[in-house]
Amino acid sequence: MLNTARAIVFAGMLAALSAPADAGTLETVKQRGTLQCGVSEGLFGFSERSAQGEWSGFDVDFCRAVAGAILSDRAKVTFVPLSAAERFGALRDGRVDLLSRNSTWTLEREAGLGLAFAGITYHDGQGFMVMRNPAVTSALELDRAKVCVEKGTTSQLNLADYFRSNSMTFEEHAFPSAAEALAAFQSGQCNVLTRDQSALFAERLKLPNPNETVILPDIISKEPLGPVTRADDFAWFTIVKWVNFALVNAEELGISSANADEVPSSNKPDVRRFAGLEGGSGKMLGLEDAWALHAVRAAGNYAEIYERNLGVESRLGIPRGLNQLWNMGGILYAPPIR
Repeated sequence: MLNTARAIVFAGMLAALSAPADAGTLETVKQRGTLQCGVSEGLFGFSERSAQGEWSGFDVDFCRAVAGAILSDRAKVTFVPLSAAERFGALRDGRVDLLSRNSTWTLEREAGLGLAFAGITYHDGQGFMVMRNPAVTSALELDRAKVCVEKGTTSQLNLADYFRSNSMTFEEHAFPSAAEALAAFQSGQCNVLTRDQSALFAERLKLPNPNETVILPDIISKEPLGPVTRADDFAWFTIVKWVNFALVNAEELGISSANADEVPSSNKPDVRRFAGLEGGSGKMLGLEDAWALHAVRAAGNYAEIYERNLGVESRLGIPRGLNQLWNMGGILYAPPIR
């Protein structure tokens, strides 16, 4: 009797081991034929939609790179605009496969919300924008200021920490959306607007007279921004993470959208591994071996994406600073594809 019971249990274990695993997000995206990517509702340089319905921006291009790596087609992305309040819920509920929406990586968001940040695509920090008159040159001069901030963001928490740690007081005006916070700043309801500094550069362009404002040089926090996945699909998280790394590695290796077709003829081992000619990295991810090259063809390498959307020649004009490669004075560093 005991042996029979053991045999039944053993048979059940074998059946479980041989059963097909849950298809997961990758298979869902392949079957659907499009990537559902959550982005912001409209932030210059990061994600914005034209009157013709075309999306562009730094975060948008990352979505296109992921679509390129998986589906070999940058156009196979459905962009889902999400507010700060709804972004993480939409990801957890499966309304989007990936969140690429200027979101700060924090412990609470990973451990508390059951999410996984797939690296850092933009090293940012919170700052302040003020009206040029009266002249203010430092955030330490903002005692008793009226500050506009978006609800439910790390900016709201950092704001309170900064004023408390510097023994200053302030009057908080918190709004459900970034657009409402900007409108309140513009109308004079508050005399300071606080957000990630990159977002301040973008919001400034929406004002009728951008030159009447100043973005202070003070950075009061670390804001590592990056793509987010659900924590219950490690295989999908790994793919998104390595697309991020591939874009950085491509810049370091000199691989760009302009020369991608010439890469397969290279005799350099690291370039050949990147192109999928050696190493078989695609099989490990469940993708074609040329997945990384497809990602670059879809959106360009990291430098191309940055300069096109945020760099000094773009409307925002933000120097790369910390977002420069590690061997060029920045802290951008990616593990090798091998």
